[in-house]
Amino acid sequence: MRARRLVTTVASVPLGLALMVGTAVLAPQQAHAATAPCAATAKACLDLSANQAWLMDNGNVTYGPVPVTHGKAGWETPPGTFKVDRKYRHYRSKQFNAPMPYSVFFNGGIAFHQGSLKQKSHGCVHLSNSAASTFFNTLKIGDQVQVVP
Repeated sequence: MRARRLVTTVASVPLGLALMVGTAVLAPQQAHAATAPCAATAKACLDLSANQAWLMDNGNVTYGPVPVTHGKAGWETPPGTFKVDRKYRHYRSKQFNAPMPYSVFFNGGIAFHQGSLKQKSHGCVHLSNSAASTFFNTLKIGDQVQVVP
């Protein structure tokens, strides 16, 4: 009988409210479970072998992990520690004549940006639209990006 009441109660809650409640309950659990292999000084962390990226603050994960694709053979994304040096909401690669929405450059011509999660890049880090927007809106010029093998 209790289960039936619960179902009835949930069914009577407006859909938007039910989704908000579900998100509020799940988000903290996901945040506590997330770990990233980067230093506490990194604001963005990229794990090339796991194909995942995170946003961080003082060693704590604030967003992620999110799936990524990165450099294909001959165009590998190099590991190392870098700084965000420029950002463009609407950018187009002149070299490859390709759109790169939400570009956050951190190593010369290498950037986080919206791109295919099925196709490897020419060195950039492809993110989903939502993740690219979050990285773009969170990262600031001078923030540290750490890329681990």
